[in-house]
Amino acid sequence: MKNQLAFYQQEKENFETQLAVLKRKLANISFIRFAVFLATAAGVYFFFNERIVMIISTIIGLSIFVYLVLKYIKLQRKKTIIEAKIKINTIEISVLHRNYAHLENGKEFINSHHFYSNDIDLFGDGSFFQYTNRTSTFQGKAKLAEIFTENKIGFIVEKQNAIKELAEKVTWRQHFAALASLDVVKKSPEFIVKWIVNYKPVLPSYLSRIPLIFSIISLLIFGLVSFGSIPFSILVVWFFIGLFISGGFMKKTSKLYQEIDESSKVFKQYHQLLDLIESENFISKTLIESQKTIKTEDKKASLIFKQFSKILDSFDNRNNDIIAIVGNGLFLLEINNACKVEKWIENHNHIVEKWFEVVAFFDAQNSLANFNFNHPIFVFPVLNDTKEVIKSENLGHPLLKPNKRIDNNFTITDTNFFIITGANMAGKSTFLRTVSLSIVMANCGLPVCATHFEYSPIKLITSMRTSDNLSEDESYFYSELKRLKFIVDEIANEEYFIILDEILKGTNSKDKAIGSKKFVEKLSKSNSTGIIATHDVSLCELENEFSTIKNFYFEAEINDNELSFDYKLKNGICKNMNASFLLKKMKIV
Repeated sequence: MKNQLAFYQQEKENFETQLAVLKRKLANISFIRFAVFLATAAGVYFFFNERIVMIISTIIGLSIFVYLVLKYIKLQRKKTIIEAKIKINTIEISVLHRNYAHLENGKEFINSHHFYSNDIDLFGDGSFFQYTNRTSTFQGKAKLAEIFTENKIGFIVEKQNAIKELAEKVTWRQHFAALASLDVVKKSPEFIVKWIVNYKPVLPSYLSRIPLIFSIISLLIFGLVSFGSIPFSILVVWFFIGLFISGGFMKKTSKLYQEIDESSKVFKQYHQLLDLIESENFISKTLIESQKTIKTEDKKASLIFKQFSKILDSFDNRNNDIIAIVGNGLFLLEINNACKVEKWIENHNHIVEKWFEVVAFFDAQNSLANFNFNHPIFVFPVLNDTKEVIKSENLGHPLLKPNKRIDNNFTITDTNFFIITGANMAGKSTFLRTVSLSIVMANCGLPVCATHFEYSPIKLITSMRTSDNLSEDESYFYSELKRLKFIVDEIANEEYFIILDEILKGTNSKDKAIGSKKFVEKLSKSNSTGIIATHDVSLCELENEFSTIKNFYFEAEINDNELSFDYKLKNGICKNMNASFLLKKMKIV
């Protein structure tokens, strides 16, 4: 962790040095540009009567001025990218110190009905998503959430290889993130993609040829007027004809513009990201396959996106009154741009969605790779085909501070079911979330918080956090029963790792004990694998009835009227409960 911290601090310092140099260059260019402007104005003043000298000096002055403006814009963009990279490294330094509450928490992805996400704090404040997410695009963030929640166990080795490869490409990843963060887009790319895919042309096909013909005639008339061959009034009449034709299609072109407004920012942003993906050399199968998706057309996807970005920028000139009036009157500019937009959509709407998905994929993968880079001591699960579903050493929760985290060795074989008892605050729930999150991370291809982790891939399903539903007039107990029914239905069709925390809390103790015992018996008979944490030690009797059920516990020690925990998983049944002690200790009773 110290090496990673030193790396980010060094990168931050390097970028801050580059930024200081750029600021000086920008200041110098601003000064020189102003000086050139003054010199050009002075040349016009002093050589006003010497037309040739004045024209030459003006042309030279304007050329230098334009060059300096373009140079300034280029350096300004470079400055913005460096500032973004400084921010990226600042965030990583902060997160390594476990300060990440300011990052996006993914609360929009919270789903109480999901297989496990709500139970293991995958989203929300202090969540694994908040800790891991470094995406810069709408779709990238959604893709990362999808990866965390899809509960798929295929291609894990390929996923690992992609994450390992990208983890080493720190410079590439940070440049990708910096470019992706430059333009703030109001509309999500997903909305834009759907619009493009479903768009139906509103302009007649013949219209696309008219602007070119009209523009050629306009130039001919302008030339003839310049040479005095025809009166200026003809140009005026032709100009109003152009405005009349443009006005006839204004309703349709305006509607098209309103629908595609803001999209130029998206395509300007994405064409750079696609170019970055296209030009990089990858070796892992997953990354290469995604890269091939954007190389299926005659031209590069980045160039096609760049072309559309320029079309949209030109379309945006309709907001400039002078350009709009002159352009429409002489060149049917509005119609021309609208036709280009429709032509582009017609040519590329079949593939554009896949290109957006590729950007989202790499954006999400960068977050996973960043997590790997930040945790070099975490280990990638070694896949096996034995009966041991999980065989781990020093397994811990990745969000806990390393100096305070207590790790446990944990091994469970197929069809085994563990009953874990323990006092309040002894570590049962944290352990359940540790095991749950390690399964999710393993299925995503991530390294897990352990020194060794062998794994036979399995899907996860949990019931740890149930609440009543007032909107549907459901009691807590009924909501919990629905959750247990959901689990029973799912394990009838597929194999899952089941994690339960204190089931049937919504009923009386005797009824709870009987019901819990029958439910665990059902799970054991179905050859399910998993863990249940409970305060009800009567469940531990099932170990005597079923060879696949084993008892473990977390203990609390009371010494000198003080409560202490070692947070270590042990074989057997918990002997010390602490509720009464705590009530007295806190003077509640």
